Amino acid sequence: MKDMTRVSTRALFVILVVGGGLVIGFLTAPGQWYAALTKPPFNPPDWVFAPIWTLLYVLIAIAGWRTFERDRGGWPMKLWVLQLGLNFLWSPVFFAAHLMGLALAIVLLLLMTILFFIALSWRQDPPRAWLFVPYAIWVAFASLLNASLLLLNRP
Repeated sequence: MKDMTRVSTRALFVILVVGGGLVIGFLTAPGQWYAALTKPPFNPPDWVFAPIWTLLYVLIAIAGWRTFERDRGGWPMKLWVLQLGLNFLWSPVFFAAHLMGLALAIVLLLLMTILFFIALSWRQDPPRAWLFVPYAIWVAFASLLNASLLLLNRP
């Protein structure tokens, strides 16, 4: 019975994170506004984002269930929940509300939360920390991209 509960918990994390990310991505897909923005030369092609985010969401889910199974009331779990909320908030703020400045603040707070999660996880569960390293790298890049788009498209 305990193994079944663990499998259910793991499935729930994958569904929550990957499913939530896909739904938000679908509901706030970049449209004409984003297409019309002046982009920096390092802006990746649009097709790159979906596979990268899908892989990152799987890694985030795995780190989440590892955290939940180890210490569901501790600081790493609180940071994991916070980062997911910030992650899911960024797309509606950037793509739907077109608030690039607020989106930049959100993505920088997300990056700090990810780095704190890694630091707290490093001693307790190194694999959990490593699962967030690609995420930190991508969000650092996304922060740079968000800042560049803001600067290049000021009225």
